[in-house]
Amino acid sequence: MIAFPDPRRTGPTLALACALLLGLPAHAEKADKDKPTNIEANRMTADDVRRVSIFEGSVVLTKGTLTLRADRIVVRQDANGFQHATATGNPVRFRQKTDPKGDKPAVWMDGEALRIEFDDANEKVDLYDKAWVRRDQDEVRGAHISLDQRTEAFSVNGARGAPDGGRVQAVIQPKTTAPTPAPSGGPPSVPAPAGAPPAKAPAGTR
Repeated sequence: MIAFPDPRRTGPTLALACALLLGLPAHAEKADKDKPTNIEANRMTADDVRRVSIFEGSVVLTKGTLTLRADRIVVRQDANGFQHATATGNPVRFRQKTDPKGDKPAVWMDGEALRIEFDDANEKVDLYDKAWVRRDQDEVRGAHISLDQRTEAFSVNGARGAPDGGRVQAVIQPKTTAPTPAPSGGPPSVPAPAGAPPAKAPAGTR
């Protein structure tokens, strides 16, 4: 297991941890940013001159509520210090808890693709090939799912020439709402006990 607690001591091998500080999809739990990043892999190579770090073989990354599983993760750092990470696998899988929003509780977000790319500079996450993302019970599927961290927007594209026409698929569950209380009209009537005589009408009525 490889942990990254101190960037002054880890050098360029910290690149993957930095690349994933932005989390995965929008609404990811903000507390995850303050948690340590841990990586398990069968092999690791780091080229300080090229600023490239490679993790291979049953790679498992955890950071707070985030868990990412891949066959291979390659991290590159540009001259400005921004990182770009590419995770590949058959497939790459992730799971992360979202932040509560208003009166809505936190929910889990899951997803997978054959390739997931993390762009630190543009704060984007892209899932390619057989991609799907599920948030609570809502789900989208396509050949390419792009998530923008800054605007919390996402887009889904299908695959051209696919047998199904490359169409995007989405499942959106109905959102349940609390039942509307009955209008107030005085205390509810209480049925008369069995065998009681019928109530008399007020005087002056027929």
